[in-house]
Amino acid sequence: MAAEVRGHSIAYQHAGKGSPLVLLHGFLCDSRAWRRQLADLSDEFTVVAWDAPGAGRSFDPPGPFTITDWAHSLAAFLNVIGVDRGILLGLSWGGVLAQEFYRLFPARVIRLVLADTYAGWKGSLGDSVAQARLVRCVRESSLPADDFVARWVPREFFTAASRELEDEMSAVVSTFHPAGFRLMAKALADTDTTKLLPSIAVPTLLLWGDGDQRSPLSVADQFRLGIPNARLEVIPNAGHVSNMEQPERFNAEVRKFCQASGAH
Repeated sequence: MAAEVRGHSIAYQHAGKGSPLVLLHGFLCDSRAWRRQLADLSDEFTVVAWDAPGAGRSFDPPGPFTITDWAHSLAAFLNVIGVDRGILLGLSWGGVLAQEFYRLFPARVIRLVLADTYAGWKGSLGDSVAQARLVRCVRESSLPADDFVARWVPREFFTAASRELEDEMSAVVSTFHPAGFRLMAKALADTDTTKLLPSIAVPTLLLWGDGDQRSPLSVADQFRLGIPNARLEVIPNAGHVSNMEQPERFNAEVRKFCQASGAH
């Protein structure tokens, strides 16, 4: 499916009926990374997973394009598809986007689920690490797809991926947008949401893989301590993309949180 938003095409997947659950993927991914959530959670929610501008089958935004620009794009996209308020679930870069969307449009967010994310690379890892990561992303973005995939999959995303899971992620990453990837990496490197965390006033669930190397559990603790009444659930045997590596546990925690929070 695709929505025409401000003269550009934004692709998305949609399943189910119920309270809107909006899924925001990480960089190098697109809505395909949410296959298991679209299948499992659509019995109870209207699950919407977009391809962010610069990813999947959506258009490449012009540079410069900041996390604030993506948040405004998300708001316009949700307007077009008729979602006024919803539960936001953001993983990695998508979690940074969810935070920025909340900052700009708090009345549109019923609940937040932040998974394996950051307060921006700058805000969680420090400026020197953020800049080093950005340099790597810019340098490797020009590699041929096969070489790029070999450097990123599976060790950047999983703890012990099956061959099937590795192949699935490789298929997604191999179609990454170099320009969109560079813009997303720059947004991560430039962003620091630490001052926002104490002002998040909606129920918030933190989901983290216990083996996440890109956003370690120390970052999860930053969020747990920073967001009032946030609850942290650590998923065993999962890395950075915990929704794909341990989908049953991931989905169960999302469902339980939304039911307990009275999100319906």
